[in-house]
Amino acid sequence: MRGPGYRLGARGVAHSRYAGVVAVVDVSEELKSLSSTMGSIEAVLDLDRMRADIAVLEEQAAAPSLWDDPEAAQKITSKLSHLQAEVRKTEALRSRIDDLAVLFELAEEMDDPDTLAEAETELVSVRKALDEMEVRTLLSGEYDEREALVNIRAEAGGVDASDFAERLQRMYLRWAERHGYSTEVFETSYAEEAGIKSTTFVVKAPYAYGTLSVEQGTHRLVRISPFDNQGRRQTSFAGVEVLPVVEQSDHVEIDESELRVDVYRASGPGGQGVNTTDSAVRITHIPTGIVVSCQNERSQIQNKASAMNVLQAKLLERRRQEEQAKMDALKGDGGNSWGNQMRSYVLHPYQMVKDLRTEFEVGNPQSVLDGEIDGFLEAGIRWRKQQEK
Repeated sequence: MRGPGYRLGARGVAHSRYAGVVAVVDVSEELKSLSSTMGSIEAVLDLDRMRADIAVLEEQAAAPSLWDDPEAAQKITSKLSHLQAEVRKTEALRSRIDDLAVLFELAEEMDDPDTLAEAETELVSVRKALDEMEVRTLLSGEYDEREALVNIRAEAGGVDASDFAERLQRMYLRWAERHGYSTEVFETSYAEEAGIKSTTFVVKAPYAYGTLSVEQGTHRLVRISPFDNQGRRQTSFAGVEVLPVVEQSDHVEIDESELRVDVYRASGPGGQGVNTTDSAVRITHIPTGIVVSCQNERSQIQNKASAMNVLQAKLLERRRQEEQAKMDALKGDGGNSWGNQMRSYVLHPYQMVKDLRTEFEVGNPQSVLDGEIDGFLEAGIRWRKQQEK
């Protein structure tokens, strides 16, 4: 992507200085490239189909009986809101691209440095927005449109791993907050000294699964341990699992006789009781050994329903993986192992977060752990698409 610093010359040619080297850039070619990329995005998104879907959803949302089924109503209004936002965003970006040409022409005609600077800044901003929207078109997997169910667990590294798992939970929740996505924590198991043993939460946004699924795998933290009184460097690990939220059409059959359901008293950090009744629920799927739990709700019935949703998501993912393994065997490639050891967060002896698959890296770990992970997500999505070819 070209940065700011264009200087218009004759016939729409811009000159830009980088480290003392003068480059000549044809602005008209750059704008033509932007427009062409935008056209490809519009074709993939199929705006006519999206507008037709909006019309149908608006009709459903206007029905007097809409809220007779609150869950269905929520899905209709959420999908409608998302589609409307997508169309507005796409139309606004197309308008910005069209306006850019006018802005550069105006800057050249007036020979106005301020207008030129404005055009340069807008060009960089538009290119960035276009790159982000282009990534959205790469989310075409079977479940990519779904909301995401995220499970984080502390792995090797003792108390540092538990602390790291909690920091990862905050990272993803902050990322969702930055984008205006709602979240719900189903269950958190706190470690004795600090941090968490595990947590499960849902990110309620269209394409959350397709976006966050590239985060699945083992994350590694290297730092001076705040829990080591000798101030030694510690390496710890946490695992991230991302699942698509199940829908009624998924048909994940679960035989109640194959389940063991345990109830227990929910608790918070430091052993403090969340409530005084045995409302937390743990479900074990005996054939697979999958264990899920939920303690977020006050009601045992609500917690069991949420735990069953998590179990269905895990069984759905298990089925998907089995089907993928069969396809990989037929193709003879043995599958891939991109889900393991996927990112390193180094706080000492230097500062860097690096994705081991895409080579994308950032020199400010604190910003990453505060939820600024869009660069990693974009690189991961593009990398995954390349692996599928």
